[in-house]
Amino acid sequence: MNENRVAHYPVVIVGGGQAGLSTSHHLTRHGIEHLVFEKRTAMHAWETQRWDNFCLVTPNWQCDLPGHPYAGPDPGGFMKKDEILNYLKEFRAKVDPPIREGVSVRRVSRRLEGGFHIATSSGDVSADQVVVASGGYHEPIVPRMAERLPPAITQLHSAQYRNAGQLPEGAVLVVGSGQSGAQIAEDLHLAGRKVFLAVGNAPRCARFYRGRDVVSWLADMGYYDMPVEEHPLREGVRDNTNHYVTGRDGGRDIDLRRFAREGMELFGVLKDFDGARLLFESNLTASLDEADRTYNGINAAIDKHIAANGLAAPPPSVYEPVWQPARERPELDLVGSGIASIIWCIGFRPDFRWLDAPVFNGAGHPQHRRGVTAQEGVYFVGLPWLHTWGSGRFGSVGRDAAYIAAHIAGRLSRTGQDNAA
Repeated sequence: MNENRVAHYPVVIVGGGQAGLSTSHHLTRHGIEHLVFEKRTAMHAWETQRWDNFCLVTPNWQCDLPGHPYAGPDPGGFMKKDEILNYLKEFRAKVDPPIREGVSVRRVSRRLEGGFHIATSSGDVSADQVVVASGGYHEPIVPRMAERLPPAITQLHSAQYRNAGQLPEGAVLVVGSGQSGAQIAEDLHLAGRKVFLAVGNAPRCARFYRGRDVVSWLADMGYYDMPVEEHPLREGVRDNTNHYVTGRDGGRDIDLRRFAREGMELFGVLKDFDGARLLFESNLTASLDEADRTYNGINAAIDKHIAANGLAAPPPSVYEPVWQPARERPELDLVGSGIASIIWCIGFRPDFRWLDAPVFNGAGHPQHRRGVTAQEGVYFVGLPWLHTWGSGRFGSVGRDAAYIAAHIAGRLSRTGQDNAA
């Protein structure tokens, strides 16, 4: 195909999730023509990569997509999966984006004459600027040891899990205790399944403390408006695992120690399989203790905020462990344990191989400042901690999209002035 004859757009957005559609909303407000490519359907991840009992872990009032704040009857509650899908369906209808679904972007590369050439599964286009809004969760992580497990063991990634009924009879090993792992372990536990949980280094936090949701306290304390440059970890915060907590049944803590007291069996990090035994790190006690330190540390910060501002609130408290491991257990006989299924909840890795631009670090992660890269005309929206904690969520992705759209508008304006001159 002659590249000079392909359709041209001032801006192309890659990804039709909340980040891509938020960017589309703000570009439309600036009067900037653009096109959105989505390889599946808009917002598909919320339907295809979430289990049946999934619900938000942040209260509904934090759902504030552009022009579409939460307007339901329960701002302090936590939307369930079907409610989230309806919320996003309404958002898409409001945005009415110029989107082409079922189209994969295969390559984005610089053109000699400026701008970008975009090769897709349905033909090529060109653009002056490209916004990458495809998120950072592309390839499910499953360790190579999984290949050595017996074929009779059912193996799923967290993105494939729907409910306890899809698994064969028998015990379940959940690997990973981040938000997905902890909530899936709880889902199986509540369904009456025997659960073994390989615990990682994820922190935890309280759901409610001193009369309010912890999220509300942290919002008042300015935590969710803190830019990454001001966080004590700086860019290192982007590598942090999210705190585990749940909005299920109106919201509550997830206390792995309580689960253990009720029959769930906890182990340290899963490190290998020797053909008969699952082998674990001897770090369960340390992981549980560190999670509790984070839990109590967040509450202590809230205590200081309450005291400093003279606020009326119920008295403070400190979490005391309700269960302690009697000993570290570095191995588990696979057959003897009765494990019939394993769910891998150890995350995703990014895959930006289609983007031919010098904007990545050695680990393959984008380098940027608030979504603006050093490569002129390449932007990112929707990544965790792109600018603040809410950048990858409904809470602040709209603000990031507004910033990028304004940056693009300014650049197009300058380019037009230069051409006119």
